[in-house]
Amino acid sequence: MPKASKREVSVGATIAARLARVAAAVESGEDITKRFTCRTVRLRLSPKPYGPKDVKQTRKKLGASQAIFAQFLGVSPSAVQDWEQGLKPPHGSACRLMDEIRRDPKYWISRLRELSTPVKATR
Repeated sequence: MPKASKREVSVGATIAARLARVAAAVESGEDITKRFTCRTVRLRLSPKPYGPKDVKQTRKKLGASQAIFAQFLGVSPSAVQDWEQGLKPPHGSACRLMDEIRRDPKYWISRLRELSTPVKATR
């Protein structure tokens, strides 16, 4: 195993020392918000509801078939068919990912291409 440089040991030692200070403050019952900077961050991640047209438009932005789109979203092809026919609405992470696709389609098209593996045709 290679030796750690002085810089790496120094950073590690600094982190350990600071964590020890926080742990000591917590154990003593001290209000750590008065001694340490504490931040809370909340993300606005409520996806928009997707109707049949929205799902199909999102899929078309990628230039993907229903089967490829389903694979990309991590759902079954029948789920995408149901969404596009209005039989069931998409939920949760599928809607979040479609939000991201619609926000930056070029990026997601490039990601889809990176993930694509040509399949040899059979006769």
